[in-house]
Amino acid sequence: MASIVELCRELRQRETPAEKLLWDNLRNRKLFNHKFLRQYPICADGGLGKRLYYIPDFYCHKSKLVIEADGPIHNFKKEYDKNRDAVLTALGLTILRFKNEEILNDIQVVLDKIEQHL
Repeated sequence: MASIVELCRELRQRETPAEKLLWDNLRNRKLFNHKFLRQYPICADGGLGKRLYYIPDFYCHKSKLVIEADGPIHNFKKEYDKNRDAVLTALGLTILRFKNEEILNDIQVVLDKIEQHL
């Protein structure tokens, strides 16, 4: 199995058009001078000494904010996403989810919603 770093690198190379558009608007501290990371692994205790890694699409450490760009695959992973969000929320993180269509069709509304949480 690939290391978590290699997996993150692969995910960054396979970005969707929605992820690319959102990243173009978040990178280099473009949004209220907050630094965002793309496909950054977050570790949680899985019990029995196991580590669980979650890789959000975008993460701002300063604001403890996770942003997810949800494509059609998320229609089939609702239970996984719900459990994942619960774990990340327990770590003190806020999760914002946007459908790819929202990002591609109305990026300014998406950015305004993100700004409210910074």
